[in-house]
Amino acid sequence: MSQEVNLLISTEGLYALADMAIATKEQDRLNQLLAQNAQGELSKECLEELDSLLKKIDELNLVKARAAVALDRVKNEDKL
Repeated sequence: MSQEVNLLISTEGLYALADMAIATKEQDRLNQLLAQNAQGELSKECLEELDSLLKKIDELNLVKARAAVALDRVKNEDKL
């Protein structure tokens, strides 16, 4: 089970986190694996690789969402 860590991050850092994306190489591999999976052509090892990439993307999306929420809070605090 993963643990959460609280970090002090600048506003610029939050923007960087909110804009993050997986590396092009990983995106290309993901697209390849998804295409092969749609055709039922993945080995057990490739299915595990696909699962790992999808988990990584899920974690990345959580980080991006948390950064977006934190940025929204910063913007709302600035209005007060």
